Amino acid sequence: QLQLVESGGGLVQPGGSLRLSCAASGFTLDYYAIGWFRQAPGKEREGVSCISSSDSSTNYADSVKGRFTISRDSAKTTVYLQMNSLRPEDTAVYSCNARATFTGVSREYWGQGTQVTVSS
Repeated sequence: QLQLVESGGGLVQPGGSLRLSCAASGFTLDYYAIGWFRQAPGKEREGVSCISSSDSSTNYADSVKGRFTISRDSAKTTVYLQMNSLRPEDTAVYSCNARATFTGVSREYWGQGTQVTVSS
C-alpha cells in the first residue's frame, strides 16, 4: 500500500524544538515535490514549507522562516521538518503531501497528520 506516514509530533514548551518525519511506504520520493501543511483548530489549513523534486529548492511561510527547515534524506524515502524556537501559535496538526506527474498522470498522497502542541 502506497502511503505517507508522519511522526515526531508531541508536546513541547515554547522555545523548544521538534523534528517531524514524513516517510513514504511502498514508494520513494525521488520525483515528488513534498509540502508540509498545518491546521489549527478553527482555522484553515495553511502551507508551512515545501521542497522541490528537481533541485531540492525550498520555500517557507513567512511565519516560520528562520525557524523551520525542510530537508530530504539521501535514500529519498523521508522528508523532515526541523522546527526550532517553537511558539504557541505553531500548535496544529501537521501533515505532509507528496505530488508528482508521470507521463501526464498526476499522483498525490497525504499523510494522516501528527499533532504538535506548544505550551508551557
